[in-house]
Amino acid sequence: MLYKNFFTNIENMLHQVIEKEGEKIVQAAVVIGESMKKNGVLHVFGCGHSQMYAMELFYRAGGLVPVNAILSPPLSLEPSAPLSTFSERQEGLAKVILDRENVQPQDVMLIISTSGRNAVPIEMAIEAKKKDLQVIALTSLFFSTEVESRYKNGKKLYQLADVVLDNHGEPGDAIMEISGLKSKFGSTSSIIGFTILQSIIVQVIENLVKDGVEPPIYVSSNLDKGDQINQRFIKKYRNRITCL
Repeated sequence: MLYKNFFTNIENMLHQVIEKEGEKIVQAAVVIGESMKKNGVLHVFGCGHSQMYAMELFYRAGGLVPVNAILSPPLSLEPSAPLSTFSERQEGLAKVILDRENVQPQDVMLIISTSGRNAVPIEMAIEAKKKDLQVIALTSLFFSTEVESRYKNGKKLYQLADVVLDNHGEPGDAIMEISGLKSKFGSTSSIIGFTILQSIIVQVIENLVKDGVEPPIYVSSNLDKGDQINQRFIKKYRNRITCL
């Protein structure tokens, strides 16, 4: 049955990530860890489905506290998916979004765009660098190199980041095929991308502990002391993290 082949394909992609992206994962973890030693915040940004990456890392049981999910309504799939697609291509929007955030030079910007071709994620990298932030990109290099940039300078996201993480996805994201059907199906970017990002967080925490720094980690609010622990973090970071 085809679903088993999908599992096999995902497993093979994860092995590729371990073999080919390990150094970049370690590099990203060092960048984020050094930022957090200076009371920096990890800002996470994506458009459309890529907003899920920000949600995945933000306010997450077992996750780092200093994570700011930048969730701009025009780029969300709700109330209108077509509006999100339209908005992602608008030059000038990224600056407006970033100017609303409490960004400081010791912070890090993580931008997710599988194609890396649209104006808003590209411009977000440019605007973050203007504010002296280091930029980490999660993209598909295969996808991105197969398409033209939609930004005026002709650049793509991977060309503007300090650290580039490749999710090893195919152009169009979907990988499965079946006889009699023209369209591919079975998208991979979220599964692989979430794993990459969570592995970075795990490595950040290990690095901080080894350096004698206790990392602030959210506790599940469904544990008896969860609310009490998390409230201390919320109070400390409320002025730096928009959704708190």
